[in-house]
Amino acid sequence: MAPKKNARESTPSAAASPVTKASPVVKSAPVSPKPSAGAASWDVVLQNIYNHYINETTQRTKLIDAFLVFLVTVGALQFLYCVLAGNYPFNAFLSGFSATVGQFVLAVSLRVQTNDTKSEFPSVSPERAFADFVVCSLILHVFCINFIN
Repeated sequence: MAPKKNARESTPSAAASPVTKASPVVKSAPVSPKPSAGAASWDVVLQNIYNHYINETTQRTKLIDAFLVFLVTVGALQFLYCVLAGNYPFNAFLSGFSATVGQFVLAVSLRVQTNDTKSEFPSVSPERAFADFVVCSLILHVFCINFIN
């Protein structure tokens, strides 16, 4: 078996080989630091989503969306108050929080039924959807008031 060569011995040195080939020098363009493509693309994507929402969404749907944001804020504040200050009248917290969550669900249902771009509910008119929303909201709030005791 032949002895193994060391890695240093395997590469020919300039003194050992009389003929050396000159390697071509390749000049490359200076590399400039690129901004991260991920951050720039997310900015563009979010800006496009915002522009599309502003330009293509009807005023009625924007109003429902603002109401949904309000309900999420109220629910978060109620939960934060319950965590920080305590929940002594627990029925009151449960009733208020369930009213907020229930109203959110009803508002999302209204948004889906009155969405102009989708035809998932072709037989339901926007007026009928709003009437259903109002009646269900009244039933929900009567239940929540009754639950407070």
